[in-house]
Amino acid sequence: MAEISYDDFTKVDIRVGTVIEAKPFPEARKPAIILLIDFGPEIGVKKSSAQITVHYTPEQLVGRQVLGVVNFPPRQIGPVRSEVLTLGFADANGAIVLAASDKPVPNGEKLL
Repeated sequence: MAEISYDDFTKVDIRVGTVIEAKPFPEARKPAIILLIDFGPEIGVKKSSAQITVHYTPEQLVGRQVLGVVNFPPRQIGPVRSEVLTLGFADANGAIVLAASDKPVPNGEKLL
């Protein structure tokens, strides 16, 4: 993978937000959950389609803080306009595990 500069890194706006609503997304080609994430007063509430159904149910996600890229352009996924890329890592079987802070932080805080 090519090296990037710190200036390149700072172009990606990664913020923390709290999931305020989560529901199944049966229309998605791959199993997914629709998340409404509160990124604080500066950014507001954003929608994300996340393929995280192996490790999470919608009920487990409400109230949880997650990391998301908030400055990518929105992406149409079936009938849903996903506004944020929710971040995670693939486990040994390829299922996504959410990336998150290990301590609570204010919604909207930027990854430094």
